[in-house]
Amino acid sequence: MSGRTSSTTFRSRKPSVAAARQHVKATLIDWKLGLLLDDATLITSELATNALAHATGIGDHFTLTLRRRPGILAIEVADSYQWAMPELRKPDGPLDPSGRGLILVDALSANWGVRPRDPGKTVWAHLPVTATAPR
Repeated sequence: MSGRTSSTTFRSRKPSVAAARQHVKATLIDWKLGLLLDDATLITSELATNALAHATGIGDHFTLTLRRRPGILAIEVADSYQWAMPELRKPDGPLDPSGRGLILVDALSANWGVRPRDPGKTVWAHLPVTATAPR
């Protein structure tokens, strides 16, 4: 099955990260993409957490969109913060409590990136969809 899209908006609150993970789980089960659950929920958790931590913009929400295309599951988190784009960086040290989210996204996804939108940005990650396990 390909060519499906699911988009949901969440308030910028801590409980929304868990709600976003649950939405991904339910959607991927419905789309029969259960093999991608672990990676997709972790990527979603990181992107949604980044939206909460760093995206204090015009709106009080973020939008999670899942797109099933031939061979790819796209995970997108859009927010209204338009002044800085996220960058892959190394934590300052082993005790640094932040800076690992995009490292995880980079490691788990086939590719990822950021695109501007008006207002704000969309951070996206692609997971390959294959007939076998993704790893």
